[in-house]
Amino acid sequence: MADDKNKVSFFKGVKAEFAKITWPDKDDLLKESVAVVCISAVLAALIALFDTAIQYGINFMSTLSF
Repeated sequence: MADDKNKVSFFKGVKAEFAKITWPDKDDLLKESVAVVCISAVLAALIALFDTAIQYGINFMSTLSF
C-alpha cells in the first residue's frame, strides 16, 4: 500500500517539475542550434588537423632507419 503512495507521489512531483520547464522560443532555438553546429564543425576540423599531423609524424618516424 505504501508503495502505491510512493508511486503517486513520485508522478505528482514529476508533473510539478514539468510545469516549471520553460522551452526556448523559435529564434533562440535557431541561434543555439547554429552555434552548436558551428562549434562542432570547428572542433571536427581541429581533430582532423591533429590526426593528420600525428599520422604524418608517425609515418615519418617509421621511415627512419637507426
